Amino acid sequence: MAMLEFDEYKVKLNNIRPQLQELGQSMHLDEARAEIEKLHAESTEPDYWNDLERSQKAQRRLRSLENKCARFDKLEAGWEDMLTICEMAIEENDESMLEELKDGYQRFQADMEQLRLTTLLTGEYDANNAILTFHSGAGGTEAQDWTQMLYRMYTRWAERHDFKYTLMDWLDGDEAGIKSATIKIEGENAYGFLKSEHGVHRLVRISPFDANARRQTSFAAVEVMPEIGDAGEIELKDDDYEMQVYRSSGAGGQKVNKTSSAVRLIHKATGIVVSSQVERSHFQNLENCKQMLRAKLAEIKEREHLEKIEDIKGVQMKIEWGSQIRSYVFMPYTLAKDTRTGFENGNIQAVMDGDIDGFINAYLAMQAGK
Repeated sequence: MAMLEFDEYKVKLNNIRPQLQELGQSMHLDEARAEIEKLHAESTEPDYWNDLERSQKAQRRLRSLENKCARFDKLEAGWEDMLTICEMAIEENDESMLEELKDGYQRFQADMEQLRLTTLLTGEYDANNAILTFHSGAGGTEAQDWTQMLYRMYTRWAERHDFKYTLMDWLDGDEAGIKSATIKIEGENAYGFLKSEHGVHRLVRISPFDANARRQTSFAAVEVMPEIGDAGEIELKDDDYEMQVYRSSGAGGQKVNKTSSAVRLIHKATGIVVSSQVERSHFQNLENCKQMLRAKLAEIKEREHLEKIEDIKGVQMKIEWGSQIRSYVFMPYTLAKDTRTGFENGNIQAVMDGDIDGFINAYLAMQAGK
């Protein structure tokens, strides 16, 4: 019976081969490899490192292309390994590698789907790093605790993908949690994947802050913006914003520096406000603010399909009932469900530990089908 399964897997592998080849073509790997060669050649030119901005941009592009090719090559090598296992097992009448084959095929399918979804990331900023800002909704401590839970969920997601995250701003809650925080997540296609998370997130649970152990509903908003690496892409002149310097507030522990170095920027044309208080120097906090402001303007420009930054109007996200993109229920049952795609996961603990790829992939697939 087991030997018959090896035959079945061999048929499955041969049937899936055309899809694998089609994926390779849609990733334009020939063009990517040609560009890699060209970038390597350029890096050997004598004056290459004289223009640091240009060379760093080229190196980032090179790493991104090499990553893309390596991911496909690994997938193709996995396919070949599984076919070899089938052929050897059939030839030698050896059943011992069946479990390894089953696990490998399951992983292969998941990796292939994940790679296929990256081909859908064709937005102007999809390949960029992402900047996430968390805001607690109405509801005091309960909502602020929920905001910190979301902060943890996304930082765990970043760690699962070997992405780096950096704290840019942090404002403590009154008793627990956070009122707001901003992080930058660095990794290939970070914005392309995480832009699906932009919106209001709703929590239903028995509140640990309620002495009567009543069920509570809380809201928090997540803003997702692309980091704009080249300042020229989104130009920001000194007279475009008003700057305020203030003393850092909140307990914050190591996250907040208690000097008058915190910076707030108000964008005059749109009324958008950004702030940073985690760095030791006023100049570093100002740089954080400029990054956040450029990112926020770029995200609105892309989402509203606007031609120019000047067309942006001030936008305020409502953090309330009916506006949520996803609900997380801890009680009376456990379920995280996306209101846009219908995708759900009953393992709420895994979701809160950063297992949100199912939600992201369902959103990308939905967008591609439109």
